Amino acid sequence: MKKLIFLMAMAIGLAFGAKAQTVNGQKLSEIKAPYIELREVGKFLSNKRWIKLDYGQKINQEEEAYIKDDKGKELEFNSALDCVNQMKNYGYELFQVYALGGEYGSYKYYVLKRTAN
Repeated sequence: MKKLIFLMAMAIGLAFGAKAQTVNGQKLSEIKAPYIELREVGKFLSNKRWIKLDYGQKINQEEEAYIKDDKGKELEFNSALDCVNQMKNYGYELFQVYALGGEYGSYKYYVLKRTAN
């Protein structure tokens, strides 16, 4: 009986302790768009990487497109591919990668497709 109570307490703790990743206030687990697009964003002279995610949502400010934690802080990733791998947990797989040139260099875009699950 004590083991059952302990396991239930652990399960409840994990459920409430899990971080909800969001973009533009929408939980990633609730996004059901068939395609999404990611772009890595870094700051000059910094190893930190953030990800902008576009699933067709309306964006009023550029900061709304960043993937954030449950406290509203931008999540740091090792790279865009790190995020692509994590998006597998939300039912997406890599579909296409393309690059566009800009004023300060080229940017890679990662298009992910929702799997049949």
